[in-house]
Amino acid sequence: MKAAFYTLGCKVNQTETEALSGIFRGGGYEIVPFEERADVYVINTCTVTNMGDRKSRQIIRRAIKINPEAIIVVMGCYAQIAADEVSKIPGVDIVIGTQDRGRVLELVEEVREAHRPLNVVRDSWQGVSFEELPLIEQESRVRATLKIEEGCNQYCTYCIIPYARGPIRSRPPENALSEAAHLIEAGYKELVLTGIHTGAYGADLGLDLNYLVQRMAVLPGLRRLRLSSIEPVEITDELIQTIVANPTICRHLHIPLQSGCDRVLARMHRPYTTQKFAAVVERLREALPEIAITTDIIVGFPGESETDHQASLEFARSMQFAGIHVFKYSPRAGTPAAGYPDQVRPEVKEHRSKDLIDLARLSWRRYADNFIGQTVEVLVEQATKPDEWEGHTDNYLRVRFRAAKDLRGCLVTVKLDKALKEYLQGIYMEMPRGGG
Repeated sequence: MKAAFYTLGCKVNQTETEALSGIFRGGGYEIVPFEERADVYVINTCTVTNMGDRKSRQIIRRAIKINPEAIIVVMGCYAQIAADEVSKIPGVDIVIGTQDRGRVLELVEEVREAHRPLNVVRDSWQGVSFEELPLIEQESRVRATLKIEEGCNQYCTYCIIPYARGPIRSRPPENALSEAAHLIEAGYKELVLTGIHTGAYGADLGLDLNYLVQRMAVLPGLRRLRLSSIEPVEITDELIQTIVANPTICRHLHIPLQSGCDRVLARMHRPYTTQKFAAVVERLREALPEIAITTDIIVGFPGESETDHQASLEFARSMQFAGIHVFKYSPRAGTPAAGYPDQVRPEVKEHRSKDLIDLARLSWRRYADNFIGQTVEVLVEQATKPDEWEGHTDNYLRVRFRAAKDLRGCLVTVKLDKALKEYLQGIYMEMPRGGG
């Protein structure tokens, strides 16, 4: 029996798909590329934008076309939000949503025996505990994403995710630490802590993110611990001190800004002002001068005037980010902002997006230039061409260098000599002791 997977959306979705592929492997299935004929297709959907919904439907229909006799499983955020709509697509056999994914093999067998489709989607707020999925067992031993939290209680006015994922549920710390130890033993050099609202970890357990990070950072054999997206209000002085005290924790934080205009932030229901955001960045840079701070910014939010846009642009420029992910606002049915009357025209969004993308390129280059001539440690991830390798530093600078031997998965020393358009070029020096 063969199973194939397709993942849309965020890193959390990717992590969940990897866990499900492990379930199928354990059930005797061979995992094949999505384009190949399989007995079961699992599509992990996204619903962040209406485009995500559309893309999800396209992929579902593609799987059905590849093998009309296959069992089609649709899971994830779009399946959760629009279960009835997904169920009505001819050929869909199982709709799961964002809970009960660990039952997937049981559900596949039920459909195979009963010859009838199943819709097992439950209200997202019925989830009261973190759903444990199997350990990741990929062949790659470079970087592993470790999911520690599910759900979000923030309810930003543009975001559908709290409705799809439900309330905050944190993974018990002992379970997270146990999986981390397993991944380290398996040879992973870097662990990335992630969740739907990572910085809210522990709110339901009477703990906080710093508690888990402190314990995980000192696990034997861990080389790098990276934190994924964290809200500015969740970066405490204690967490900063933990990062400073533990060299295993990467000098890189992704802190979503979303807008550099206070009026827009208030309409978005973001829990901070630009002044508070800047204060957090200042504290981080005082403690860690070389830290990379990357961010997300949305352009064209309803009611955003040209003056608001210019204010956002200037604030982003003043923050000297190491990277900016730019998103054009997309109305999402079911969210308050989708009903706001002052929607911004597409051509205006396009222009504002270009402004931010130009700034993002300039900001990255200015940050990267600070490291020319320095010797850095690079975790090698892939070959880009024969004898050319690519990887990232702990502060998430993308580096390429030439070496005649296979270095994938190794931590190596590289001297940076040039910043190009999207990466730094360096000279391979050596592999540090224990770097392989």
